[in-house]
Amino acid sequence: QVHLVESGGGLVQSGGSLRLSCAASGRTFSRYASGWFRQAPGKEREFVAAISRSGSTTFYADSVKGRFTISRDNAKITVYLQMNSLKPEDTAVYYCTASSIAWDAIATERSEYDYWGQGTQVTVSS
Repeated sequence: QVHLVESGGGLVQSGGSLRLSCAASGRTFSRYASGWFRQAPGKEREFVAAISRSGSTTFYADSVKGRFTISRDNAKITVYLQMNSLKPEDTAVYYCTASSIAWDAIATERSEYDYWGQGTQVTVSS
């Protein structure tokens, strides 16, 4: 069982930056790949970024590539999402996830993730 708690959301102006953190419970967290998804009002939850269990592989949605960076610190059992050059269209609730996908792979589909946090709101004003 993995319990995830996000923090770091808030209100920021367009062009600004935020760093989201996801604190995980359980010493086995290093066995899980992780990712971030987001959901804007009236829209489907969408993939944002993913990282393998070792942290050696990352993958991003085209909409955030070059602006967002996902990372993890297995010693601190925490996953991060650094968000730079934020745009109003980045406004959403951001969810941290954990996947038991095999090997050191990454997961990009919702169905591949086993655990979800409660979400943190990010609002970007124009």
